Amino acid sequence: MIAKIGVLNISDRASAGVYEDTPGKACVALLREWLATPFDTDYKIIPDERILIAAELRRMADQAGCCLVVTTGGTGPAPRDVTPEATRDVIEKELPGFGELMRATSLKFVPTAILSRQLAGTRGRTLIVNLPGRPKAIRENLEAVFPAIPYCIDLIGGPRLETNEAAMKAFRPRNA
Repeated sequence: MIAKIGVLNISDRASAGVYEDTPGKACVALLREWLATPFDTDYKIIPDERILIAAELRRMADQAGCCLVVTTGGTGPAPRDVTPEATRDVIEKELPGFGELMRATSLKFVPTAILSRQLAGTRGRTLIVNLPGRPKAIRENLEAVFPAIPYCIDLIGGPRLETNEAAMKAFRPRNA
């Protein structure tokens, strides 16, 4: 069975066709570069609407069976930035270390990283990770947390994801 990964770009303008969806495409490119395990992508672009975001996260986890869902955008303090709230509406267990590490990583590049509200959590056998909305920041943040993602998916009963070790090395305890 091929693994399925959800990529959800949350952007009013990209969903309306005002500009190209570069954040979502950047995520898919990174996943293809880093993962050796074949996977299918469940890919969507939706506006910054809490109810729509939550519904799409539920669909990707519960109906589509994604083992991992990464969101891009909507993690700042602006009034329309509601991705973390929608994520909290659907996750069963929050994993605060993801957000802490992503903010710490971003602070090495920009002082405004303290405004970021990325988080991660699980819903059943799905890990959901909120990422920022800019491709450079997506790479920096995902690169920081990705070594833990395959083992997290193991722990929640998802498929075993192997990485392309020349590009990204996952961490698993010796007997895992």
